[in-house]
Amino acid sequence: IGGVFSQAPGGKGANQAVAAARAGGKVAFVGRVGTDALGDEALAGYERDGIDVSRVIRDPEAHSGVALIFVDAKGENSIAVASGANARVSEADVEAARDIIRKASVLLVQLEIPVEAVRKALGIAAEYGVRTILNPAPACPLDDDLLKLVSIITPNETEAELLTGKKVADVRDAEKAAGALIKRGAGAAILTLGSRGSFAYSTEFRGATPCFPAMCVDTTAAGDVFNGALAVA
Repeated sequence: IGGVFSQAPGGKGANQAVAAARAGGKVAFVGRVGTDALGDEALAGYERDGIDVSRVIRDPEAHSGVALIFVDAKGENSIAVASGANARVSEADVEAARDIIRKASVLLVQLEIPVEAVRKALGIAAEYGVRTILNPAPACPLDDDLLKLVSIITPNETEAELLTGKKVADVRDAEKAAGALIKRGAGAAILTLGSRGSFAYSTEFRGATPCFPAMCVDTTAAGDVFNGALAVA
């Protein structure tokens, strides 16, 4: 019992879109929110950050996605999600955004929406030669046909282990897991390793990049910020 309650905007796709916009990117967001107050707040927040929300659908039959996040004294978190409208993002929704995907420099996707909607987005991007980034979170099994549509995959240690069967305890393990993802079809892999930084594996570069020291307050959305910044870079 105890702790302090606070409420903030979130969701993996939303966090990544906002991170990309604040890093200087021109961002369009595809997804769904409810017709509730949380949906109103979400859209107003995206618009304040200059994000194009013309392809965000207001769903009258589902609540906006919500997460309850517990953060411990070291900044580590545990998250329970009620998906709501996020779970209703469809292939048709993605097809309706084909014109935006076609004109993009980068398509960034994650797995808080149905995998088939993600597959559809990656497929459209592949048709037009658009570079793609998949943040495979929350972790779930993915087939090789989907991975072949991904330019860069960005799992953390847990997600990499689920996708490859290889436990990631250090940088050497990260290299093995990244190599396995590329063998399965991904163009490149960047594993985020918490306080150890990241490990990148591609045809141009293979190696670890340390992170700078910081006092950890809350790790929530750290990976999302990484992905948004990566997309812009």
